[in-house]
Amino acid sequence: MAKMKFGNVEEEVITRDEFSLEKAREVLANETIAVLGYGVQGPAQSLNMRDNGFKVIVGANPNGKSWDKARRDGWIPEETLFPLAEAARQGTIIQYLVSDAAQKLTWPEIKECLNPGDALYFSHGFSITYADQTGVVPPDFVDVIMVAPKGSGTSVRKNFLNGSGINSSFAVGQDYTGRARERALATGIAVGSGYLFATTFKMEVYSDLTGERGVLMGALAGIMEAQYSVLRANGHSPSEAFNETVEELTQSLIGLVGQNGMDWMYSNCSTTAQRGALDWKSRFRDATLPVFEDLYRSVASGEETRITLKANSADDYKEKLDAELFQIRNEEMWQAGAKVRSLRPENWQAGQGDEYG
Repeated sequence: MAKMKFGNVEEEVITRDEFSLEKAREVLANETIAVLGYGVQGPAQSLNMRDNGFKVIVGANPNGKSWDKARRDGWIPEETLFPLAEAARQGTIIQYLVSDAAQKLTWPEIKECLNPGDALYFSHGFSITYADQTGVVPPDFVDVIMVAPKGSGTSVRKNFLNGSGINSSFAVGQDYTGRARERALATGIAVGSGYLFATTFKMEVYSDLTGERGVLMGALAGIMEAQYSVLRANGHSPSEAFNETVEELTQSLIGLVGQNGMDWMYSNCSTTAQRGALDWKSRFRDATLPVFEDLYRSVASGEETRITLKANSADDYKEKLDAELFQIRNEEMWQAGAKVRSLRPENWQAGQGDEYG
């Protein structure tokens, strides 16, 4: 397998050239992959594996919306679609893709369905790392593996369909059969990973929780709100404030960063933009570094897990979540965004668009 060097640090990276789809099919030829949960990652990973020719079944709640969604996606009750426990009993690789809170709730039932030599598969290190809070402690007669795509289920499916794949990390938490690593890599290729890099359950969840609360979602949204507010307070119109805060980033600049890196993006902007960005970058870094340090400590201590499990297990969780998202959706900045998106050229002919105000 390839070794990639970052300065003095060497990492293990596995590409599809080194671990081909054909090899994955050989490794998993006698496996039944049971995907438990059809919410965020479940649909993408199961559909990708089905399209790749693997034997896949889905486990979902027959009384839930996910069951109906699975049926619409072509999973057939009593053939390829079963209640959670029944799917777990039939699987030899059990992909435990229900939410973190649901894993805590369903684990006692799922644990009883595991057979010696099965592989218990996760796409997040949450339940295993914080077992003292979740109660998820696998029996010693199963492999425990992880493949964690670095993107949402929507991206996993979209990238698979366009042939690019999505980067994923992988880990082995327990190797009962002696084949745990091989099974992890094979399922990683099967679900459509572009390449895989090695990690541990703990390091995956620490980085994931920090990233979601930080740059990927929490910090990004917070910084956008702050800049938009300053521009509006100084007389800029909603369109101008939104375009300078969100639209130019998402529709232009972030693509340049993704293609060739931040320095390349800087070199393809005006000299005025270059100078200002370079001068202010360190001030934003220094201002936010203490916040990120606090965030990482909260993740590592298990406090973020405690908060998450308590909130997500509440009876009124969905209602409170909907209220919070409604509030964001109706903020002026995102109402402006809906209008701006409706005016993008690709929407003109289709006549699509949301009302603003």
